[in-house]
Amino acid sequence: MKKFFLLAACAVMILSSCGTWSNVAKGTAIGTGSGAAVGAAAGALIGKDANSAAIGAAIGAIIGAGAGVIIGDQMDKKAEELAALEGAQVDLVTDVNNLKSVKVTFDNGILFAFNKSELSDAAKVSLKDFAAKMADMPDTDITVWGHTDNVGTAKANESVSMKRADAVKKYLAAQGIAADRITAEGKSYTMPVASNDTEEGKALNRRVEVYISANKAMIEAAEAEAKAEGLE
Repeated sequence: MKKFFLLAACAVMILSSCGTWSNVAKGTAIGTGSGAAVGAAAGALIGKDANSAAIGAAIGAIIGAGAGVIIGDQMDKKAEELAALEGAQVDLVTDVNNLKSVKVTFDNGILFAFNKSELSDAAKVSLKDFAAKMADMPDTDITVWGHTDNVGTAKANESVSMKRADAVKKYLAAQGIAADRITAEGKSYTMPVASNDTEEGKALNRRVEVYISANKAMIEAAEAEAKAEGLE
């Protein structure tokens, strides 16, 4: 038990100062993570937000700490790689299976014109780069959420947020990510990350989030690897 709390404490210290990368302004990646420090048992200690709680498909089984370590390490490496994306912020969160996953938030300004759902040329460049960087991680689920500010009716915002999420999904599928791996949802203005009382806040709320989470095949492979290496 003492070893578990020591592991958890180490996880908090490592991840409290690290785990977010941003390339929105200057193309500089900041922060690193350590999947080797955190297993599934300590997964809840990673920067978990309300949004990520519904990400991923629940497998309905207990996932060993060793598998959590392996998946966490893979997600760390992918987050660092994705940090090079233009106009994106990368964060480490936990999914519905309490495993580390990656959240990529795209600045809406590079994706769509105001109140439009057609991808801009800049968006296509960033999303094409994203798809290329995901080519070596096929055993993952991709969840795309569109968000808006609170200007206009709830119905109108729900519609535009869904269209934007779907546009991202279709473009990623066209770039080689299997469509059955991708889920798209429009969240309207129900999940703001800033106040809608200012223009700056509204701009932050207009965004698209892309989540990367381990699917059943990836979890099973990690469990087998952990067993082979005596990590369970």
